[in-house]
Amino acid sequence: MKQTKEFEKNYLEHLRHSASHLLAAAVLDLWPNAKNAIGPAVENGFYYDFDFGKTKISEADFPNIEQKMQELVKSWNSIQVKNVTQDQAKKNFADNPYKQELIEEFSQEGKQLTTYTSGNFTDLCRGGHVENPSQMLKYVKLLSVAGAYWRGDEKNTMLTRIYGTAFPTKAGLDYYLWQMEEGKKRDHRKLGQQLDLFVIHEDIGKGLPLLTPKGTIIRNEILKYERELERESGFQEVWTPHIAKSDLYKRTGHWDHYREVMYAPFGIEDETYVLKPMNCPHHYMIYASRPRSYKDLPMRLSEPGTCYRYEKSGELGGLVRVRALTIDDSHILMREDQIDAEFGLCINLILKMFLSFGLKEYWVRLSLNDPADHIKYIADPKTWEKAGKKLEDIVKSHKLKVELATGEASFYGPKIDFMVNDAIGRQWQMSTLQLDLFMAERLNLEYTDVDGTKKHPVILHRGLTGSLERTIGLLIEHYAGAFPVWLSPVQAIVIPISDQQSVYAQKIHQKLRQERFRVDLDARSLSMQKRIREAELQKIPYMLIVGDREAKSGTIALRARGEKDEGTLKLSEFIGRLSKEVTTKQV
Repeated sequence: MKQTKEFEKNYLEHLRHSASHLLAAAVLDLWPNAKNAIGPAVENGFYYDFDFGKTKISEADFPNIEQKMQELVKSWNSIQVKNVTQDQAKKNFADNPYKQELIEEFSQEGKQLTTYTSGNFTDLCRGGHVENPSQMLKYVKLLSVAGAYWRGDEKNTMLTRIYGTAFPTKAGLDYYLWQMEEGKKRDHRKLGQQLDLFVIHEDIGKGLPLLTPKGTIIRNEILKYERELERESGFQEVWTPHIAKSDLYKRTGHWDHYREVMYAPFGIEDETYVLKPMNCPHHYMIYASRPRSYKDLPMRLSEPGTCYRYEKSGELGGLVRVRALTIDDSHILMREDQIDAEFGLCINLILKMFLSFGLKEYWVRLSLNDPADHIKYIADPKTWEKAGKKLEDIVKSHKLKVELATGEASFYGPKIDFMVNDAIGRQWQMSTLQLDLFMAERLNLEYTDVDGTKKHPVILHRGLTGSLERTIGLLIEHYAGAFPVWLSPVQAIVIPISDQQSVYAQKIHQKLRQERFRVDLDARSLSMQKRIREAELQKIPYMLIVGDREAKSGTIALRARGEKDEGTLKLSEFIGRLSKEVTTKQV
């Protein structure tokens, strides 16, 4: 039988969940006084949280733990499941306060308690395991250790979290470990500092990145390109404040559904305000500011708006997970018969952008609601079914590679998330298109139709990249900091061989700046080789070396990033080459 993508995904989850049990068994065998808390499968691997008391565990302990795992798994021919009562479960885990808390919680929720046993190890677990661990858990690797608060609450005990991964084949594990090592070299946090692109300063706060002049150039070039695409497609840019009355978010429903990521309200003149966690409500109020006709639709409002969301400290990471994020947002208010055309327009914009970023591999995740969850979503089964079916048809008509994700929709509508692979095959979430059939009616947004009746517009929520900060982080790692010319903060650097060519070097530098290229001049009293080496480390695309020969002939000696000297050419020839790379977004 052909294995489906969903089958493979479930198998990997079961494999890694079983590996987490094996890890716990090995740890408890080596440290009998340790307490195991929880150990789920996660994206690309698994982890298990432990309370080691005063004992400190580090990666230096991994070889011993892995050896013990290999010893134990030999006898793990199966994993046996058993339904247990609350009293039985409490007795089984009498000396483990973390399991006791879970038992109490699950029992109060009316959940059936189950234990899973393999070898001499038994764990409280809801299941999802491979049938024969001794045969299937052959390619397991521990990766890192970190601190993690119990249940993610900073008021609780700090536990030790051990991360690992598991694959069905050695080739799969080896490839992933190569990705990990290559990823460390490309880490945008390290390169961001090395290339002077952004700063996260403790005096400003965690998750609040500061873009340096060079980092701001990259941001502005992305925005410039996006604005060109949007202008050609009939979008109108707006600007909205960073705060709004909390009542607006209560009306939209964000207060109920996004409250955990919203910052605390604050008062201004007896009114309550919040930092905006999203741009949508502000854009709705622009639409609502005057009467609208069917002739005004579609109305495409766009804004690179900075939003503020509370992310826990342990979840923050450079530019990829921040507390202040700039969403290259758009909200298209339209008639129902315009849905297909507007989604098609946005899909084409996204794919053009991917091409210019050099992101060649992508697929989409179609996120639908969970009909059984009446709390997470606006409850209207017929509308949800209609919206979901429409997005399924759109994805199919555009022949997009798709995976379904039930339960991952926004509270107001299903969405299409574009997932991209970077240069080393890692997946990143980027652009988002959401179909909203609820909000216009909820806020009484209207337009006058051709027959004179009042109707509610349909809303398309579009994040072109999703988050500019995350996009910059992705591109740093995708290119390992060696950006294409159009995105490079410094596109070329002029290096005179000696002081005797300084005047000529300055003329070249000035001419290129007049042509609006981003060019530096390095005429320091250092050896030429040292200056070339520093330019290479800064990953500048082109070095223009000038000596007496070049000064006399009015030429330059060109050296491309990572390449040998390309020889001598006229400055006009280089300007034409550079101009073409910039205008065509060559990658």
